Amino acid sequence: MSHRSSVPLAWRRFEARYRLVGNRCLTCGTIYFPPNAICPKCRRKGKLEKYQLKGEGKIHTYTIIHAAPSGFEKRVPYCIAIIELDEGPKVLGEVVGDLTLLDIGARVRAVFRKIYEDGEDGIIHYGLKWELV
Repeated sequence: MSHRSSVPLAWRRFEARYRLVGNRCLTCGTIYFPPNAICPKCRRKGKLEKYQLKGEGKIHTYTIIHAAPSGFEKRVPYCIAIIELDEGPKVLGEVVGDLTLLDIGARVRAVFRKIYEDGEDGIIHYGLKWELV
């Protein structure tokens, strides 16, 4: 039996995951992703607000997966990278596109893509991946 979930519920509960919403400390100006409850630098003195990240950055480091875990065999090879966003935070994500163009420092942007589906007749889950620009 496949797992069923509510896509609208996931969109509401995980705004940061689907829309790259982090937060920014109004005291020191540091931007965080995913959002923090308090600013690690300012502690209680810091006041945080929601911050919409642009979804653009550069590859800080990466690896290409050739031997995938169960369920991902059809997708090999694929790339997992640490992306340094233009605003400062680093995020982990899959890079899609022509893997021969991968390089440290290559520019990427967030794109909305299929991640997986709950069985053949299940809900298709989408999320952010990173595309070379």
